[in-house]
Amino acid sequence: MSKRATTASSGAASDLATIAKDSVASASHSLRQFADHKGHFSLVRNFHLADALTIMNGVCGVSSIFAAARYLVDPTDTFQIYAALALPAAGFVFDALDGKVARWRKSSSMLGQELDSLADLISFGVAPAFLAFALGLRTTLDTAALTAFVCAGLARLARFNATVASIPKDATGKSKYFEGLPIPSTLGLVSYLAYLVWTKQTGNDLPFGTLSLLPGGGGDLHKLTLVYAAWAAAMVSKTLKVPKL
Repeated sequence: MSKRATTASSGAASDLATIAKDSVASASHSLRQFADHKGHFSLVRNFHLADALTIMNGVCGVSSIFAAARYLVDPTDTFQIYAALALPAAGFVFDALDGKVARWRKSSSMLGQELDSLADLISFGVAPAFLAFALGLRTTLDTAALTAFVCAGLARLARFNATVASIPKDATGKSKYFEGLPIPSTLGLVSYLAYLVWTKQTGNDLPFGTLSLLPGGGGDLHKLTLVYAAWAAAMVSKTLKVPKL
């Protein structure tokens, strides 16, 4: 290798090290700034308007789970299941607004980023999985697949937080694409579940039937569960790039 190539490689490595150091320093500064506040309510004093919208996203997700649980207790109370199906969509409205408000007020923060991921996991990961359980996907293999679905959403959000700085940005600073399906895309599953409720295809009347993977009925799996499994794989995909609108 020539001296020129060696020098160029060393320079590139030095530049990368500087960028990494600056990123760590920036994150550390944000954390120190948060920790500098004293008192019992220092967390609340760190919240911005965008963070309040993010928390409302989480409220919608938790409320959806509670409504679905009430439906499990009393399946004749259809208001509860329709509310449970509608609340994740309401959460998406707050999820869309919080980023816009943060950029408008120039109040983006590490705290806001973490809040956003946690709220998304509840509204678009846990809530859709519990809705599927409430409507009939309740075998052992069904629940294992639904658990994997939630964990895939968790991993996808963690990867986003870890790699968002390296994804190409547009002129406004927004990432040009998502790696893997973004977790709010699970509203597509929620919409299909709403269709099944409307057409009374729930419980023992779920479409597509079941697969018996073990003798004796201990390995039953609803074929509808495979859609959740495929969605989970798409969320954690590295090669699937979804343009950001």
